[in-house]
Amino acid sequence: MKLIALPAFSDNYIWLLHDDHHALVVDPGDSAPVLAWLQQHPSLQLDMILVTHHHADHTGGLPELVASTGARVVGPAMEKMPVNAQGLQQGDHVDWHGLRFEVHEVPGHTLGHIAFWAHPTGQAPLLFCGDTLFSGGCGRLFEGTPAQMLDSLDRLAALPNDTRICCAHEYTLSNLKFALAVDPDNRELHTYAQACTALRQENKPTLPVPLSTERAINPFLRSRSSAVSKAVRQHDPRALDDVTTFAALRTWKNEF
Repeated sequence: MKLIALPAFSDNYIWLLHDDHHALVVDPGDSAPVLAWLQQHPSLQLDMILVTHHHADHTGGLPELVASTGARVVGPAMEKMPVNAQGLQQGDHVDWHGLRFEVHEVPGHTLGHIAFWAHPTGQAPLLFCGDTLFSGGCGRLFEGTPAQMLDSLDRLAALPNDTRICCAHEYTLSNLKFALAVDPDNRELHTYAQACTALRQENKPTLPVPLSTERAINPFLRSRSSAVSKAVRQHDPRALDDVTTFAALRTWKNEF
């Protein structure tokens, strides 16, 4: 399986996966980058589209892509899509040319947000997580609660360490700037920030990133650690337990 990040808008990625014959895309907010890529690869057929949540920058390209290719669309059961789509929920799976995607409900950014995890033969697993988990950060809580997002991130963090995190935005450098303010003594975080800065200077994606890296550097996956929780409580003394600490961390990031 070959994985490609198609840039869209100012900082979105539309993930494309193909096996040299068939292709799928994830969260196509814009049809143009996908159609341009397909024109350059006429031997490939787009026949599957995965959608993590309903926001327009993840769904805007669906009508044209479906009309052009007839691709099957699967997405969250709890959210409305602009095209006919199979609704999925926790415990469901999607099979695509020998690859099985497990569906995980991850409310927080939106109430019905889902993520897709799969393990291609001979490769590290893949997680298409939309706007739930970012490198060095997590999504804003537009619809869900801090408790929901913390639980969602806990469940994603429990996936295999070599899982490749394929989130939908190139927010890494801004997230790492905040992470360094929260956790300035984290050596792995400093090393990772330097590597990501070098990638962006070459206009290369910082993604995908192994889950093991995120577990070491992402303050939203480390909100219970002594370093992060201490920093949060110094910033906001009302952070008294796991959920209020996570909530205060997210608010701090919103205002950073």
